[in-house]
Amino acid sequence: MPASGDPGRNPTYPEVGASLRAFLGTGALPSGYRHLRVEGELGSGDTVFDLAAARLFGWDMHRGAGIHVPPGTPAATVGLDVDLGFGVGPVRATAPCRVLDVLRTDRQRGFTYGTLDGHPESGEETFVVTRGADGRVVGTVIAFSRPARWYTRAAGPVGHLLQRRIALRYLAALTA
Repeated sequence: MPASGDPGRNPTYPEVGASLRAFLGTGALPSGYRHLRVEGELGSGDTVFDLAAARLFGWDMHRGAGIHVPPGTPAATVGLDVDLGFGVGPVRATAPCRVLDVLRTDRQRGFTYGTLDGHPESGEETFVVTRGADGRVVGTVIAFSRPARWYTRAAGPVGHLLQRRIALRYLAALTA
C-alpha cells in the first residue's frame, strides 16, 4: 500500500532532482549512470494535453506499460512512496520509489520519482507532458540509473534496452 514518504527511507543516490533539472535545461544528468531520454508526439490540443496529464498523475501510464501499481494508489504528489511491480509469470520484482518533484504549469505537467532501498536500479525518472504554443502535445521520459541488484547487473546492456522499451510503452499509454 502506498504511504507518505517515510523520513527514514532516503533515495538510493545522491543526485536527487537531477533528471528534472536536465529536462528543464538547468543542469546535466550525472555521470556514472546510464542516461535515457525518450520523447514522442501524443497529438494536439487541450483535450490531449489534459488527458495525458491525468493518465500520468493517475498512474495509468505505468499500468498501460505493464507496470503493477497497487490498487488505491493516490495521484502522484511530492512525498508519495509507491511500490511498483514488474516481471513475467512467477518472476516478479518490486521497485520502491518516492515522488520527489511535481511540475505544474500552463504548458507542462509532470513528476519525478527516485528509487528507494529495494529497487533493482538506483536513480530517478522524470515524466513530463508538454503542450507547445502550436498546440502540439509531447511526452518526455528522462532518466539516469545504474544497477542496484545482482540480477540487474547481470542483465548488462539488456537492462538498458528494457528500460527504453518501457519508456516507449509509457508514452504510448498516455494516449491509450
